[in-house]
Amino acid sequence: MQRGTAFDCCLRILTLRDHSEGELRKKLSAKGYQEPEIEASVARVKELGYLDDLRFARSYASSALRNGKGVGPRLKLELSRRGVAGPIVNQVLDELAQEYSEAGLLAQLMERRYPGFDAATASDKEKRRIVGYLQRKGFSLSAIFRELKAHED
Repeated sequence: MQRGTAFDCCLRILTLRDHSEGELRKKLSAKGYQEPEIEASVARVKELGYLDDLRFARSYASSALRNGKGVGPRLKLELSRRGVAGPIVNQVLDELAQEYSEAGLLAQLMERRYPGFDAATASDKEKRRIVGYLQRKGFSLSAIFRELKAHED
């Protein structure tokens, strides 16, 4: 269902939130626009500075890190799913690794998600559930075990 030109559609989509180039192309294609029109529109919004994969990746990754939505491999996967190129993903993750430490993010998430957790009194089942949850978020097993050890007070 097309309403206006592909360029108009790009502008409507980008006013709601920042998108990656891959996401924008998928949305335009799903709305029925033809490839040449998509190419021209995407090139135009990039030229105007409305579409920037690096800006999108930085914004998305820092938000995900702050909110405990994912780190490391999980974050890399999510950015790739959203159509961000590999070199940009690696650059953004390297930049953010300087700003955020895995141990600090893990400690914050543990405090927020499991405020009264005591590893010394927790059952093995409960520990496995927490370890699984944290692994799915992208934390390394060694960092998870260090954090659990710190909670054995």
